[in-house]
This record gives sequence, structure tokens and C-alpha cells, in this order.
Amino acid sequence: MQSNNPVFRRSEEFNRSGAAAYQGFGEPQYGGYAQPGYPAPESPATPVRQGRMTIDSVVQSTAITLGITILAAAATWFLTPDLDSADAVGTLSGIMIVGAGAAFILSLVNSFKRVISPGLVMAFALAEGVALGGLSKLYDAVYGAESAGMGGIVVQAVIGTFAAFGGTLAAYKFFDIKVGQKFRTFVIAAMFGMVALSLMELVLGLFGGGVGIFENGTLGLLFAVAGLVLGVFMLILDFDFVEQGIANGIPERESWRASFGLLVSLVWIYTNLLRILAILQQD
Repeated sequence: MQSNNPVFRRSEEFNRSGAAAYQGFGEPQYGGYAQPGYPAPESPATPVRQGRMTIDSVVQSTAITLGITILAAAATWFLTPDLDSADAVGTLSGIMIVGAGAAFILSLVNSFKRVISPGLVMAFALAEGVALGGLSKLYDAVYGAESAGMGGIVVQAVIGTFAAFGGTLAAYKFFDIKVGQKFRTFVIAAMFGMVALSLMELVLGLFGGGVGIFENGTLGLLFAVAGLVLGVFMLILDFDFVEQGIANGIPERESWRASFGLLVSLVWIYTNLLRILAILQQD
């Protein structure tokens, strides 16, 4: 099955049938003069077979990447100075921009890399955690006091993100959701469209312009709600690709590609949910 998702498209194993994806799994491999019944000679050129990707391997790799993101976000939050001065705000903003820039570059590398690298996925999780820690601290400083009775805006966004993940997963399994080609095309096109609009808004903002999709008005709220819905659709694609990958018997290392896709979707949901809560606090 050919994928339209840029995260999974670079993986040949995700787009091949089960037999072709892992032909010869579990069979002895012979090289040189080795014959059946005799040990094969040790050679660095002899390929080493891997295990298959399973639910357990996806859960483990996702737990690692998510754990790194949470730890990096917490470290950024607690190790940066309190936002009681312009210098402190500038320092945190600089850290957040560096983290976001590194995360963006690493996301492109991981999305289009044919052979997934666990190290690069974990590096992305680290950079993303730094960016999210800075963003969350800024939002908490501006809007946290108004929602302190409900645990704070950041806590609400975190709980909402995991609730969205659990609810989407339950709906995917219990309602036996089937992902079609049109749905994949729509979600990926919408994702790239929102990224393009966001970049355009940032560029226009540098020159004092913009259409207001990042402001706390009606357009900003609609854009954030659309982003939240799109994040849920992205999770459905992630679940579908994991299910198809396991069915096709792809190599275990592809669990890291799956965890990268899931982390991107969770971050997408969290940031849009954080914006929605902030805008509602203003209202």
C-alpha cells in the first residue's frame, strides 16, 4: 500500500505487502561455503535479520520519545528564570525559538529519511520538548492565573491531549474505522496547507502584516479548532499505518518511525488545544 503520509512514505517496508516486506523471516541464512546443518562462517557482510514490529515495540519507542519530550519540557520550565522581567521573557523566547527551529529541521529529516534513525527521532523529541516547555511557560504566565482554579491552562491542555489520544484510539478500534485513499489525501493536503498558512503568517508578521490567524480573535479561534480536528485525523492515520505495518511484518526499527508520527500528532493537538483555551480565557 502506497502512503501519502510523508512520515511513512519514505519507508519502503510500510508500502510493501507482508510477504515482500519480510520474505525469509526466521529462515537460516547461508553465506560463503556454509551448508545446511553447519554453522555459517562469521562475516561482516552477512546481513543480520531483525525482529518484526509489534504493538509492544511501538509502545516502547513511543514511551521513550514521549518521555524525552516531557522531561525536556519540564527542564526548560524549571531551569529558566521566572518571567518577571523583559530580559527573562527574551531569554525564554530565544530558547523556545532555538528548540522550535531544531525540531522543525529534524522533523523534515525524519519525515524524508528512508532508513529511520532512532537517534534522530530522540533528538527531535528533545528539541520539541524544549520548544514546548518554553511555549507552555509563556502561556502559563499570561493566562495561567485566570484558570488556576481548574489546574491551570497548561494542565488542562495536557489532560485534553491525552483524552483526545485515548478517545481517538478507542473510536478507531471499537468502530473499526477504515482509512481510505481520499481521507489520507485530504488529511495530508490539509496539514501542508496549515503549515504553509502558518509560515506565511510568520513572514507577514515580520513586516507588520498578517491576517490574524495567531491572534485571539474569531479567526484565530477557528484556525485553532481546525488544527485540533486535523490533529485527531492525523492520529487516525498514525493508528492505521501502525496497524498496516504490523500486518505487513515490517522490521522492528520502524517502530521509531511510528513513534515519531504519533509524537508529531500529539504535539499538533497540544499546541492547538493550548491556543483554544487561551482564547477562551480572553473571552
